[in-house]
This record gives sequence, C-alpha cells and structure tokens, in this order.
Amino acid sequence: MIHDLILKNIARHISLDKEETACFISSLKQRKVSKKEFILQGEEVCKYINFVHSGTLRAYYLDKAGKESTIMFAVSDWWITDIFCFINQQPAMLTIEAVEESIIFQLSKDELDRLYIKIPKFERFFRVIFQNAYIREQLRTIQNLSLSAGERYHIFLNKYPQVVKQVTQKQIASYLGITPEFLSTIRGHKHKK
Repeated sequence: MIHDLILKNIARHISLDKEETACFISSLKQRKVSKKEFILQGEEVCKYINFVHSGTLRAYYLDKAGKESTIMFAVSDWWITDIFCFINQQPAMLTIEAVEESIIFQLSKDELDRLYIKIPKFERFFRVIFQNAYIREQLRTIQNLSLSAGERYHIFLNKYPQVVKQVTQKQIASYLGITPEFLSTIRGHKHKK
C-alpha cells in the first residue's frame, strides 16, 4: 500500500485507529515530482508540508547574487517544508526542488489545522516533528560556528549516509557552507589518511 511508509512514520509518535487513519489519508495529496522540478519557489506562499515517500528533495536559499545555500535535504521517510513560511502562510524564503524523481505526500496548512481539531493527537505528532527540526538546526548552527569544515563534513557523512548517496558533492558543499573545490580538498585529505 502506497501509504504504508507515511503511516509507519506517524506510528513512531502516535497511534491511529482505522477511522483516524482514513481521515489522515484523505487529507493528503499525492504528487509525483520530476528531477529538478520545484515544489516550492521563493516568493510563492508555502502551502504544504511534504513527506518524501521516495526520492530526494533539497531546500535552499537563493541570495540576491544568485548564490544557493542548501538548508536541508529530505530523503525517503523524511518531512520537508519552509517551516516559518508554512506556519505563517507567507511567501517562501526557500526553494524546494527534487534532486531526483520523487513521490511525495503533501499536507496543506488548512488540512493540518483540521487534523488538529478532528484528531488532537496530531498536535503531539507535529510538535515532535517541529521540535526535532529545531534541535537539528540549532546543533547545525553551533557546529558551523565551532567546528572546522572537515569536522562538519565528517559529521555529515556519519549522520546522513543515505543523503550522501543521493546528492551531488556541490550540494553537500553548499550545505556545509564551503566551495566545491574546498570540499574536494577535504575529501582528498580524508582519502590519504
């Protein structure tokens, strides 16, 4: 069943009965996304939080000079959105694109709010998801301030081996805040050791 993965993801934090499961599934929009297709672009109102069923997505910030800074990746069984703009229904600060052909489930802000009322335990589920995202970003910020690029790369490799297999070295360098050339140097030193 196509919904098995997202239901297992939900079941890590809350239990749903058959009626609640049916209600949740009916609130989702399934979407097939082609490689390099955008599911969110800057200035577009962020209407959805997205669950990756298969494939890989990347969220990045595009500055005025056209430089991309990767903020996050999402592979199968992960959630992704521009959280600030989704919660506040504002124009996106991030662009989210498919790194490869992907199947996602989208949950709109309106549907999420309906779920909170109809099935209050979803407030717990999304609180856990959002707090985990906040913790991850806080740790990443501290690592960016306190660790060398080499140390950050090593942590990235160990923490996200499934992401490393799906994205380009240029995208990893963008996530680490370094140039692709500097990442090549780091990787060269790693292989020499």
